[in-house]
Amino acid sequence: MVFGKNAGVSSENEATGGGAGDAPPEQLALIRESVRRAKTPRAKPRTWRGAALARELPVARVLVDKGVLHLDRYFDYAVPEELDADAQPGVRVRVRFGAGRHRVRDGRREGGGLVDGFLIERRADSDYAGPLAALAQVVSPERVLDEELLGLARSVADRYAGSLADVLQLAVPPRSARAEKRTSADPLPPPPAPEPGSWGRYEQGAAFVAALASGGAPRAVWNALPGPEWAEELARAVTATLSCGRGALIVLPDGRAVARVDAALTALLGEGRHAVLTADAGPEKRYAQWLAVRRGAVRAVIGTRAAMFAPVRDLGLVALWDDGDDSHSEPHAPQPHAREVLLLRAAQDRCAFLLGGWACTVEAAQLVETGWARPLVAAREQVRAAAPLVRTVGDQDLARDEAARAARLPTLAWQAVRDGLRRGPVLVQVPRRGYVPRMACASCRTPARCRQCAGPLEGQEGGSALRCGWCGREEGAWHCPECGAFRLRAQVVGARRTAEELGRAFPAVPVRTSGREHVLDTVPAAPALVVSTPGAEPVAEGGYAAALLLDGWAMLGRPDLRAGEDALRRWLAAAALVRPQSAGGTVVAVAEPTLRPVQALVRWDPVGHALRELSERAELGFPPVSRMAAVAGPAEAVAAFLRAVELPGEAEVLGPVPLPVTAAGRPRRLGAPPPGEHWERALIRVPPGRGAALAGALKAAQAARTARGSDAPVWVRIDPPDIG
Repeated sequence: MVFGKNAGVSSENEATGGGAGDAPPEQLALIRESVRRAKTPRAKPRTWRGAALARELPVARVLVDKGVLHLDRYFDYAVPEELDADAQPGVRVRVRFGAGRHRVRDGRREGGGLVDGFLIERRADSDYAGPLAALAQVVSPERVLDEELLGLARSVADRYAGSLADVLQLAVPPRSARAEKRTSADPLPPPPAPEPGSWGRYEQGAAFVAALASGGAPRAVWNALPGPEWAEELARAVTATLSCGRGALIVLPDGRAVARVDAALTALLGEGRHAVLTADAGPEKRYAQWLAVRRGAVRAVIGTRAAMFAPVRDLGLVALWDDGDDSHSEPHAPQPHAREVLLLRAAQDRCAFLLGGWACTVEAAQLVETGWARPLVAAREQVRAAAPLVRTVGDQDLARDEAARAARLPTLAWQAVRDGLRRGPVLVQVPRRGYVPRMACASCRTPARCRQCAGPLEGQEGGSALRCGWCGREEGAWHCPECGAFRLRAQVVGARRTAEELGRAFPAVPVRTSGREHVLDTVPAAPALVVSTPGAEPVAEGGYAAALLLDGWAMLGRPDLRAGEDALRRWLAAAALVRPQSAGGTVVAVAEPTLRPVQALVRWDPVGHALRELSERAELGFPPVSRMAAVAGPAEAVAAFLRAVELPGEAEVLGPVPLPVTAAGRPRRLGAPPPGEHWERALIRVPPGRGAALAGALKAAQAARTARGSDAPVWVRIDPPDIG
């Protein structure tokens, strides 16, 4: 009845100052050592109130749900006799916890407030010699936490310098009593092994599926061919894993991708053979699906990033689609990335691993370069047969194009739209949402900013007054602070303005938009213009006849280490929805053709681009070749933290440097300064193999700060995604 590690265990009374905890530290150390060395058995634990205890294993080791680093350990509680049957390892409990909130009533000391927790194990005795507080309540006899999930959560907490309680908040969904009563635990028989299907298009595709069906654990980085077949291919990989009696887990970037794989799995397996874990399902339905997986009734799980911790029985395959998507990075502490969690699961469960997408990240390329995974790619003939024709329009072409001087789109783009509309829908990808999200002075090109908060001024439909994109204040009498001019020009044109311009140019063609406010899932095969922001592109029945990728400089010009990789990933995601070149599919990218990401798009070679990026990062010592952490906060707090932390000897500190000031009204990212405050950020870099030591040092320093009750905030993030 025991699971989990016993290291770092202390009693609840030690944290709250009760009993022997009032003695000096030296005396406490002597007491503990004498108890440990004693040959006689320890006395049976006592409770503060003298309640009757469980006859066997009367001590419960509990993880309290506090989430602060200096309390990231287990605490001992006594098990009352009436809770003995339900207080089993893995159940949710409530306990009294809290320093400074004890009081004496009728000669007896009472504990602090009630907090939630998980019962980790039952023991015969405790390391603490004084009386123990008793468990207050067993919330539910459902054992939601087992040894495998606890070990995974501890590994994730250690890797990201976070607390175990924070990770378990991400891993175990909130309880629903009705779901616990309704959920069945009857397992379903495994399905028959599927045919490879379209996996035969890849050089090792059929062998990969056969290895899954035979119970093997192949590890592959999959560069998917353009087109809609990727969802069925993932479904066949899951079915092959289930056919040998093992479980499978697929993590996808958004609900639309989940819906496509859900439909493909239902077509292969039928209803009720897999669980879908997404936030859109609602708390009760999501918990019911999670319980079905936990009880072993369902062996296949698909979902968004929350599904990365799904407790699949006898896990045989973990798969991740499009690992470069930002949504795979968890915004809540300790901010793990789904790719890294699945890598930990593959190592812990010795199961198969599949990392797929149309693009290829440098992390995926590194897995292949180190030999940890094998490439799963198609021959160049297959790539050319499946990909559309890609053409580019660069700065020199625009300078020679008379139409491009008077209108936003060059002649080649207009021709592609006109020809494509004769055969079907045309996709237009615009980097920015809104109408005109960026304005500048027409004379000196100085960005137009709000006089109140310095936010960007945005143009509105109908020629109304400018409006600040951060605080919403209207600006009716703007003039340039640099040159005094009053005329404005559009720096970036948004999706709504683009749709308006295209609607005037093609008045007989319907124009649809897809973006943050309203995301389309599919569009019919009839001729239409579909204007979309990156990531919101709907799937067209039969594929798009053509696609325009506008304002490539807006994505390539971001001051970020991943700007080129991310731009290529977004372009490939849009181009993969276009028909093959043999069916007339054409993509026009308005971007400088000499740039490396643009060349990779033209050749449809994301793997080559990722390998070159990886080689350059290796020379410069950037992730993923090295491990890196970011420390952000007020300048004095960051400096004090860097002085206190005991970094590994190989660590290199870069900075600190000032962070941009966040204006009022602008959404704040985790780790960004509060509005109006001046923060600094330092980057800490270590060579390969020293990431665990770096995370441990940062966690220890942060725990010491929280134990002292430091008021100044300091944010620590391992593997920050936005290294500018």
